[in-house]
Amino acid sequence: MPAARRGDVDRPDSNAQIAQRALGQFLASVELKAFRIAQAALRHEEDALDAVQDAMLQLARAYADRPPEEWKPLFYRILENRIRDLQRRRSVRERVMSWLPFTAEADEASDPLATAVSPEMPLPRRIELDETLAALQRALGGLPRRQQQVFLLRTLEGLDVAQTARAMGCSQGSVKTHYFRALRALRAQLGDLK
Repeated sequence: MPAARRGDVDRPDSNAQIAQRALGQFLASVELKAFRIAQAALRHEEDALDAVQDAMLQLARAYADRPPEEWKPLFYRILENRIRDLQRRRSVRERVMSWLPFTAEADEASDPLATAVSPEMPLPRRIELDETLAALQRALGGLPRRQQQVFLLRTLEGLDVAQTARAMGCSQGSVKTHYFRALRALRAQLGDLK
């Protein structure tokens, strides 16, 4: 057997490689259980997959350097927060958009505003939807700029509070305040459009 050259010598794994492998094993061990938890809470397979993936990424990015015994409680706390965020976003979006006359058969994954008006839709329904969307546009036009921006980023683009704060260059508290005020103003103006 020839003598091993310098580059061929088996090197012991570095601490970072060992930690990375341990984290990968941990995530693989909780993946199915986490998905079942998220699916039970969200009742939507794609949202559940998103929640689990986001929780895994958050754990890997922010807490990989923590001791392995801390990973499980951290992971499930992150997952629970992500599930709650998705439920809140869905709830708010449904409340805000509930007065729009969409059909129940509309594809949930598609953007309701993009698919709401179709040539196949009966003319009276198209007129009603056009009037409703025009009322929404007028109401949004009456909001202060920051409230408009927060509302559109959160409700229509689906950004969370942190993403919206980064996009707008402000604090998360400011995003929450502007969003609350925008919702209150829109409800006051559009409450009779049902």
